[in-house]
Amino acid sequence: MKSVISVISLLTLLLLSTFTFAQVNYDADLILPQLRSRANACIRNEEITVDMRAPDNVIRLQKKVITVFNENGDDDARMVIGYDKNTSIKSIKGEIYNAAGILTSKFNLNNFSDVSAADGFSLFIDSRLKYFRPSVNQYPYTVSYEIETRNKQNLIIRDWVPALENNISVEKSSYTFISKPADQVRIQMQNYKGEPVETIDEKQKKQVWLISNLAATRSEPYSPDPEHYLTKVQIAPKQFYYYGRTGSYSNWQDLGKWVYDDLLKERTALPIPTLQAIKILVKDDSNEKEKARKIYKYLQEKTRYISVQIGIGGFQPVAASEIDRLGYGDCKALVNYMQSLLKAADIESYYCVVEAGSLKKNIDPAFASMAQGNHIILCLPLKGDTTWLECTNQKIPFGFLSDFTDDRIVFACTPTGGKLLKTPKLSAQNNLQIRKAELNISQDGDITGKINTLFSGAQYDNREIIIDHPLAEQRKLLKTAYNVDNIDFTDVGFSQKKEISPQLTEDLKLSIRNYAPINGTKMYLQLNAFNIQPTIQELNSRMLPVYINRGFTDEDTIEYELPENVKTELILIEDKNLKNPFGEYKRSVSKQGRKLTYYRKLVLNDGTFPPEKYAEFSKFINDVNIADHLKLVLNLK
Repeated sequence: MKSVISVISLLTLLLLSTFTFAQVNYDADLILPQLRSRANACIRNEEITVDMRAPDNVIRLQKKVITVFNENGDDDARMVIGYDKNTSIKSIKGEIYNAAGILTSKFNLNNFSDVSAADGFSLFIDSRLKYFRPSVNQYPYTVSYEIETRNKQNLIIRDWVPALENNISVEKSSYTFISKPADQVRIQMQNYKGEPVETIDEKQKKQVWLISNLAATRSEPYSPDPEHYLTKVQIAPKQFYYYGRTGSYSNWQDLGKWVYDDLLKERTALPIPTLQAIKILVKDDSNEKEKARKIYKYLQEKTRYISVQIGIGGFQPVAASEIDRLGYGDCKALVNYMQSLLKAADIESYYCVVEAGSLKKNIDPAFASMAQGNHIILCLPLKGDTTWLECTNQKIPFGFLSDFTDDRIVFACTPTGGKLLKTPKLSAQNNLQIRKAELNISQDGDITGKINTLFSGAQYDNREIIIDHPLAEQRKLLKTAYNVDNIDFTDVGFSQKKEISPQLTEDLKLSIRNYAPINGTKMYLQLNAFNIQPTIQELNSRMLPVYINRGFTDEDTIEYELPENVKTELILIEDKNLKNPFGEYKRSVSKQGRKLTYYRKLVLNDGTFPPEKYAEFSKFINDVNIADHLKLVLNLK
């Protein structure tokens, strides 16, 4: 009798399990309207569990269901998983559903592409990626998957960010972190209301964060970094294990000391011939900065950069002796090599972690972690003359960082511990584009002439992509840069002053066919030929602050020599002046005989402004656009 009851109970449980599974309905029509608004995709449910069983045994299980509404959301459904000797993929399985929530296909690890994370360079042969993107072209569709990985280190615990970017809504997302009761971890929450649900017993401590019905944020012009307003939880264990090493930290000073002692200090040895070469190179110089300048040139001529993310291959740089032999390396390796070369000349320098990119991002002073930063640069704390070096660029001037790493907090690793430093700012007053043009207008409306343009500061690199190309390719690229119909360049010349505050000068001879078209007895001349400020969107309601990432100053002076068939006596143009906290704009036109001089200056200030200021800002930019389109109607004789 008992066996019959057991069988019935088992069948009941199986039926219940089947019934429960069948209740999962991925019909896209069930998504609330507010979660469809502004969204390219909706995360229906995501459950992330990180189980830190030991410092060298961290299990991460991700279960995710995401519905993609349109092709702009396709990338949100892709799966990219990194693995190496430190991280293993235990299992992957998934399913794809159509708009009605009907299962159409399944996938597993065998369906993933396997590629090198570092383009196959021998230095990083163990770092690889598994990649899969659903091949679906009928929208909406839903992808459900589970990915389980094991990490043999706990130095890096991935952040929880329910919505990684704008235009993604979240129906439900949870994050569970499991550790032993005695484990010490630091936790930082951003834009999360309330506290995690916590349960503790004699074996483990469990903390759970949960959000639901999170509407998509829309992309707005001149918005701050999404990291400032997205929900995020960061976790950093105090006691950690990493590639056979143990350590502990609770602040940037502790972490910097560990990085220096355990990852850097033993990687600086150089071959004796290289040490001797450096000593000979700088033997006649007493000034440390001049010594460093020569050594930097030696680095640029000897090595080349391979593009690899900071964490690929681990956080320890390849030994300086190996880079000396190979002649190439990633940012970690090249900075460590340069630091070793400087050490040979008794010049102190700091290995600095930075979040690089044209969008300025700071290392968070309030939360120390190895999860921050994507690039390495070098700081030389010369007496009264701190100098910064970008070691991955063979062309960049000594001491110039460019807009890739300027004006942000970085993490320096020194023998005495970690320090937070600030890189120099490229200001609006120094981010210059100063253009002077002398143009002759023919009686048919064609233009010939010459242009001289100076670029400096953050605009120094404006022509970097063009300089080293053959003349024919330069002319083609310049046509794209100037974006003027029927423009052609007969002579092209570039010169550079590679100083700490570098300058690039562009000299061009050009022709523009039918630039000033004629209709009857009228010639139409748009005075601003080369630098029209684009318009920006006007918004009825602004949700985010106005963020101008980097300021600049553009100044244009164009002298037009008018043809003999143009009447000049009636040309009178009123000056235009605009000024507000965002910047200023000046435009003037003057005439002397047949010479017409157009002057334009636009200054845009960097900064953060409240959302309600967007209307004023957009009006300023769009007023500049209108003023830039000033067109003269010239009477012909």
